[in-house]
Amino acid sequence: MRRIDAILIMVAFFGFGGFAFWAFRTFGLDETNAGVWSQVVLVGVLIAWISTYLFRAVTQTMTYNQQLDEYKKAVLTKKLEEMSPEDREILLAEVEAEKNLSPDTTSPAVKDA
Repeated sequence: MRRIDAILIMVAFFGFGGFAFWAFRTFGLDETNAGVWSQVVLVGVLIAWISTYLFRAVTQTMTYNQQLDEYKKAVLTKKLEEMSPEDREILLAEVEAEKNLSPDTTSPAVKDA
């Protein structure tokens, strides 16, 4: 996020607070109650916004994580394209060997251990 984006978000947030205050005043609340309720609305919006950030951070769906995954896939794809057919076959054989050696977690013997 650029600095100007953060400034615009801050201005929009406070503008929304002013709009909420005006709306509550228009609907007949006095200045004190309109101020309190506009603050309640602002805090609610802020908590909702922060919760979306926390959700994206926990589920790792943030832009950085997506870009990193795309980069890793691109690097692996490029390496695979540069490999000779013989090297690809050797790699596939190694992957199959590792699959066969890894313990099967669905077998009853592993569950009882």
